[in-house]
Amino acid sequence: QVQLVESGGGLVQAGGSLRLSCAASRSIFSFLAMGWYRQAPGKQRDLVARIITTDGITNYSDSVKGRFTISRDVSKNTVYLQMNSLKPEDTAVYYCQAEGGGWPYWGQGTQVTVSS
Repeated sequence: QVQLVESGGGLVQAGGSLRLSCAASRSIFSFLAMGWYRQAPGKQRDLVARIITTDGITNYSDSVKGRFTISRDVSKNTVYLQMNSLKPEDTAVYYCQAEGGGWPYWGQGTQVTVSS
């Protein structure tokens, strides 16, 4: 059984920053990739950022390129999402996902609210 626990969400003003964390219950090298998704009320859940766990290759949605950075700390079994220059449209529940050889794993989510 794999557990993913997100933290770091909160309320910030537009232009501010937050750092989200996703702590996994086992080595992140046991996964092919990990990523962050977000879902706002009435919207679908969309990919924000993804990282290949072995070599650190990343990809981002167009809406966050240049503002968000995904990274990993293998020693802590943790993936981070640094969010800078936040906009009200970034408001959503952010979910961590881990991809292995089978079904993906999901965390419970953490709320990010950006006010103007």
